[in-house]
Amino acid sequence: MDISSLSLTELRRLQTKVEAEIRRRSDTAKKDLLKRMQKLAAEHGMSLNEVLGQEAAEKPVAAPKKAVAKPAAKKAAAKPASVIKFRHPENPAIGWTGHGRKPQWVIDWLAQGKPLDELRAEATVTAA
Repeated sequence: MDISSLSLTELRRLQTKVEAEIRRRSDTAKKDLLKRMQKLAAEHGMSLNEVLGQEAAEKPVAAPKKAVAKPAAKKAAAKPASVIKFRHPENPAIGWTGHGRKPQWVIDWLAQGKPLDELRAEATVTAA
């Protein structure tokens, strides 16, 4: 294909098509790899989340207990819990708080022209 004879508009149109195809193939490869990894984990009697050590992230957070007055000497500086605001469209175990650098799956989602609000999750608190 000789692209030197294409107009700027045609080149941009081609670029858009190439980028979309790259994203599509990348997504397909990721899905296939995820399925293969899940199958391999199942063959060993585990889930993929167990292998990756993410089972704790999926467990519901217990309701906070009533505060009991404790001596100030034992007071530990704890980070406030992070609130997951966005969930991965295909794997709800993966989330993003909306702070810091965007994960690649969010960048890919936005590059497809999809709104970020479609990824919005119910308020879920996770330990930071």
